[in-house]
Amino acid sequence: MFDTIKEECGVFGIYEPTRTDVVQSTYFALYALQHRGQESCGIAVNENGIIRHFRENGLVPDIFTAERLEKLGQGNMAIGHVRYSTTGNINRANAQPLVIKHVKGPMALAHNGNLTNAYALRREYELRGAIFHGTSDTEVIAYTITENRLITGSIETAVEKAMEKLQGAYSLVLMSPQKLIAARDPHGFRPLCIGKTEEGAVIFASESCAFDSIGAEFVRDVRPGEIVVVENGEMRSIETHCGGKSAMCVFEYVYFARPDSVIEGASVHEARLRAGAFLALEHPVQADVVIGVPDSGLDAALGFSQQSGIPYGVGFIKNRYVGRSFIQPTQRMRENAVRIKLNAVRAVVEGKRVVMIDDSIVRGTTSARIVNLLREAGATEVHMRVSSPPFTNPCYFGTDIDSKDKLIACKMTTEEIAKHIGVDSLGYLSVNSVRQIAKNANCDFCDACFTGEYPVEPPAEMPKDKFEKMIPKK
Repeated sequence: MFDTIKEECGVFGIYEPTRTDVVQSTYFALYALQHRGQESCGIAVNENGIIRHFRENGLVPDIFTAERLEKLGQGNMAIGHVRYSTTGNINRANAQPLVIKHVKGPMALAHNGNLTNAYALRREYELRGAIFHGTSDTEVIAYTITENRLITGSIETAVEKAMEKLQGAYSLVLMSPQKLIAARDPHGFRPLCIGKTEEGAVIFASESCAFDSIGAEFVRDVRPGEIVVVENGEMRSIETHCGGKSAMCVFEYVYFARPDSVIEGASVHEARLRAGAFLALEHPVQADVVIGVPDSGLDAALGFSQQSGIPYGVGFIKNRYVGRSFIQPTQRMRENAVRIKLNAVRAVVEGKRVVMIDDSIVRGTTSARIVNLLREAGATEVHMRVSSPPFTNPCYFGTDIDSKDKLIACKMTTEEIAKHIGVDSLGYLSVNSVRQIAKNANCDFCDACFTGEYPVEPPAEMPKDKFEKMIPKK
């Protein structure tokens, strides 16, 4: 509906010492991670070495009815996934977890991230006779692990060997008949953390907010390059690929993650407050009220208000019953899409000089429509402040910024963008400040979408639909 940067995927895994209702725990956790992907979802459960699973396009509560959860049954291990496609079309074949069956037994896999060498790997496998059912990077990862599993003595050794071949961003949770495994790429582009319960369950999740939803306790983050294996209730670590320079996506703190999550030791909520405070220092303005665009703009707006002394107000009401699948069949409905999902509170903005905080501007279309809502509600001035720097480069590690020609900051100056979206002034957070918003984080950051300084060599070309366009060479 909006021309905003889309969320990442969310992964989850749980190992219980005894057979229990791990499916229910996975369901609640995926509900907590729903913000990371609304296109598809899935759950795989392990009972006595038999893996049952279900995956489908749609939201968690719509797909996993009470009847569906009951059919999945019980077990002592389960993994789950919510998906937004950064590569691969929206179809059921690309939903996760993937369940692979081979001579050494079944494996279920859930993945968050984006491989930079997926195209080359897939072509290599296809030329050797492999058959792919979907168009996502995850299937390439599954083939790479399976290839190594056939010649190694354990699933964790296969993962370790596969990581020598995989390039780019991947946070994985996978399940074999006896083991639950988590793995994170050597740069740690995407978050992945470990939790536990008083009953002895070990849990992996993209964000710590998933632990809160099931009464679990945060233990630590999976280290970049680390493989964590849970077997017979015991957890052990393999650190063969650890020790490199970390590069957590800084946009996790700006937008992707839930504000109640803690990533790499830093509170997402506090990071957004700091982003807003930095904005107030870098781009001060005389105004009557500060408002945020829901949801990720709200914390930054509060930080701007606290730093500037300008009162904070609730300037927008968000309709939470309109999902990303909302259909806009006519031009008039497309034009009114913002009104349907977002509405200005006239009592807060009428006759006021308004500072509006949002997390980013991609193409500028949605920003212009939101600004128009404020104008129509009676705002006398609208000053927009953005809690991230301008997007000027594509992302190759799991965010759907895939072309400079879609980024307004590559076509216009800040002053031209301000005029284009109809604001009285516009200010972006500086690169120096965005690097400082998560001050307690135990990692370095990837900010290549703002700077063009990639932690690893980017591919020459990697379009979002790279697999759909694969044409065999004659």
